[in-house]
Amino acid sequence: MAGRINDEDVKAVRDAVPIDAVVSEYLQLRNAGGGNLKGLCPFHDEKSPSFQVSPSKGLFHCFGCQEGGDTITFVMKVDHLSFSEAVERLAGQAGITLRYEEGGYNPSHQRGERIRLVEAHKIAAEWYAEQLATSPEADTGRIFLAERGFDQSAAVHFGVGYSPQGWDHLTRYLRGKGFTDKEILLSGLAQEGRRGPIDRFRGRLMWPIRDIGGEVVGFGARKLYEADNGPKYLNTPDTAIYKKSQVLYGIDLAKKDIAKVSRAVVVEGYTDVMACHLAGVTTAIATCGTAFGGDHIKILRRLLMDNGSARVIFTFDGDAAGQKAALRAFEDDQKFAAETYIAIAPDGMDPCELRLAKGDEAVADLAEPRTPLFEFALRQIVLRYDLDTPAGRAAALDEAAPIVARIKNSGAQHEVAVQLAGMLGILDTQFVVKRVAQLARWARDRGGRGQAPTSGPGSRNPQQQYDAAPGLRTSGPALTLRNPVYATERELLKLALQRPELVSPAFDAYGVDEFTAAPYAAVRQAIMDAGGAEYGIQDAQEYLVRVREAAPDDQVRAMVTELAVEAIMRRTVDENYAGEQLVTVRRRAVERRVRDIQSQLARLGAGGDPAQLAAVQNELWVLQQYDQALRGQGAAAL
Repeated sequence: MAGRINDEDVKAVRDAVPIDAVVSEYLQLRNAGGGNLKGLCPFHDEKSPSFQVSPSKGLFHCFGCQEGGDTITFVMKVDHLSFSEAVERLAGQAGITLRYEEGGYNPSHQRGERIRLVEAHKIAAEWYAEQLATSPEADTGRIFLAERGFDQSAAVHFGVGYSPQGWDHLTRYLRGKGFTDKEILLSGLAQEGRRGPIDRFRGRLMWPIRDIGGEVVGFGARKLYEADNGPKYLNTPDTAIYKKSQVLYGIDLAKKDIAKVSRAVVVEGYTDVMACHLAGVTTAIATCGTAFGGDHIKILRRLLMDNGSARVIFTFDGDAAGQKAALRAFEDDQKFAAETYIAIAPDGMDPCELRLAKGDEAVADLAEPRTPLFEFALRQIVLRYDLDTPAGRAAALDEAAPIVARIKNSGAQHEVAVQLAGMLGILDTQFVVKRVAQLARWARDRGGRGQAPTSGPGSRNPQQQYDAAPGLRTSGPALTLRNPVYATERELLKLALQRPELVSPAFDAYGVDEFTAAPYAAVRQAIMDAGGAEYGIQDAQEYLVRVREAAPDDQVRAMVTELAVEAIMRRTVDENYAGEQLVTVRRRAVERRVRDIQSQLARLGAGGDPAQLAAVQNELWVLQQYDQALRGQGAAAL
């Protein structure tokens, strides 16, 4: 059993790795105001960004699905790691040596399974690359690359390697590095043979496949020898760290430029990605032995942010297989807000062949948007019918109209319907337009009325967010912020978590009962248990960590994260604004107590115990004087 990681080391890791640097490895972040950043949530599908990151607090929170936490939590959730694995991974990035409370100093058997599998792939990738560079046997691989226009520097840039033809060269090498046979088999780098594990990849050119964070999680292997009876391309099988439907080759190299220029070029093979990048098309990526699908779209959407200028260009071979792939891609077209296009090279060449035949400029030109993907899909349908006959035109319309009806933008749908009428040679354009609109209505009716826009700072203000259906929230009962009491209590808690220096020390004297909403009272208690807002002045990030740890359950913890990230509802946040919130919450608490005492006096009546009556009347007088002071002096009277 792995030892518990030293608390000081966990804090060092949390402080050393900025949360925005980690999150931006997975999605594009943009300024959200107030020092926060926003992007499309990696944990649920959404059209507008409701995922916020606060670099100064080291926290993230999604106002759509309510996921939230710190840097370690993000890595745990996004890569499905345990707490220890996430800390170990971040520690490796930061160069921090971890200490373990039990079981001694970080021996290899203490590492989490995922960490070990990633380490095995990293070592394997380095070993394969060394074989390609130095092994005489790898000359076949070097010739293969050279014939396609790739020199040694290109191989190094993309990490291309070579797997020797022997049965267990890599397996023995990994054993020498301390990996068990079980780990080597689980990694997919080996398979069970008659006498134990044998290398899965033998006598092949090797492309390391990296996840969006840059870690090697699998390999694509190209056959080089006629004696090899296996497939032309052999990929790593699905493992704990590799799912072929969830990886894109080249995404680690392309992600920054995809986010920067809001464009992605989807090609079909590893050499095509290499050719594009070397030709200056650094936004090129490819799938790994599977069709482009929904999980790949999720990866790209988070980088593209789905803004109106985003472009996704698919390059497919001009043959029947390429056309089929393009039509499959169109099936998911409407999952993008980005415009999608198709580019087919002259003579049906792929980008690698095009670069060899016509140079880098031809590849760069191919990647420019050409034909909208919907137009290509419609033309492929239309070509299958005899449009010289009424029956042929009607049959083509029957197949093509539902495709146009799936276009969500009504203006674009109308325009494409008009184009379809022209393609089919149907003179009554309005007939086609009405047919498409009718199909679109039927589809909407079958699918219900659709979901309301995702709530969150990117689309609605907090008041609108909390006025939405209670089902949108999982971190406690719905809190209607049209209620000014809730709104002010929320604002004061946000100040206590985000700007404790503005509300201390007065805030720490506030009782839990001064917060009328149960979730807010629970957050107030958590702040108290963590040492109070005054502690936040000393160490802001550790303060938030302590408050989250003091929360009694996940719902309160999520509320703490949400309040620590949500924007304060004032452009200028200063002592005056903080004082207003402190005074308002306190005055309402005083008013509630005054009403309670007045009710008590009414119950005591004239015949009550004189001493008790006098005590109650005196308390009422004191409270009324205090309320008057708060009205006149503001925060100075606290």
